[in-house]
Amino acid sequence: MSPAKRPAPDLTGHIDDDGRATPAAAQDGPDTGGDAARGRAPGYAPGRTLPLRVEFVRQLRRRRTMAMFAVLLALPWVLVVAFQFGPAGRGQGSLRLSDLATAGGLNFAAFALSVSANFLLVVAVALFCGDTVASEASWSSLRYLLAAPVPRDRLLRQKLVVALAYSAAAVTVLPLMALLAGTLAFGWNDITVPGTGEVIPAADVLPKFAVVIGYALVSQLVVAAVAFLLSVGTDSPLGAVGGAVGLVIVSSILQAVEALGSLREFLPTFWNSAWLDALAPEPDYSGMVKGVAVSVTYSAVLVALAFRRFRRRDIVS
Repeated sequence: MSPAKRPAPDLTGHIDDDGRATPAAAQDGPDTGGDAARGRAPGYAPGRTLPLRVEFVRQLRRRRTMAMFAVLLALPWVLVVAFQFGPAGRGQGSLRLSDLATAGGLNFAAFALSVSANFLLVVAVALFCGDTVASEASWSSLRYLLAAPVPRDRLLRQKLVVALAYSAAAVTVLPLMALLAGTLAFGWNDITVPGTGEVIPAADVLPKFAVVIGYALVSQLVVAAVAFLLSVGTDSPLGAVGGAVGLVIVSSILQAVEALGSLREFLPTFWNSAWLDALAPEPDYSGMVKGVAVSVTYSAVLVALAFRRFRRRDIVS
């Protein structure tokens, strides 16, 4: 007696309650003859497999995505409560960024970005980029995606685009929510520059604040690239995320070693705070330019290594 045939997998891109999806392969209708001649299944179109829309929805419906955005949106309000009900912390004549946080919405947004950029945003970016491929391997669904078949480069590209989009949203939503929370709590006032105490009209600072957010996003590209590279080589999402966060910690420690001299400028975290120069009365963008060059160079090399590694990887999970 011949064994019963297993039912064909659902290739429609269905999304279940846990945010996982069955492999999606395009079906364009009857074969015209060309597919059979090329050895393809009828209606198979590599460029229409794993649509971005499906991957966006899958990642959005995952609990870790919702939890991370909930934390990012709640943090500014927690800081507002801390400033409102905590003891007065402004010292006599103090011009630190933390002491000027209650001077207005823009000052508060700058403070919130400064305290979150070196850890919370790092964790968010590492989570979105490090979990994307490794989670498929841990669920044992990666090989089924490739058997749909989704071309390897396309699968990796789609996942990278979605991961970077959610990372950009994470880096953007926190300072914008902080700007809203700070304005409602402390008013829409001109910004007071830390260190010098100079006052700059809010209308002049607002365009610069957009540049600051853009630079914060670019500075996180190295974290995204490291997490993505680790994600394609491991079945453990936690390992990929932890590896990227560990890189930032090590880089920050080395950054404090003055004996390294100018070599510290090549560390991926050295220029992370260069955006403060953009808020000065006379902005100096030289540090930001160097930071962008370092970040883009590292991330381009790491992403290329990720694609090379994934093409040669033996997918068994």
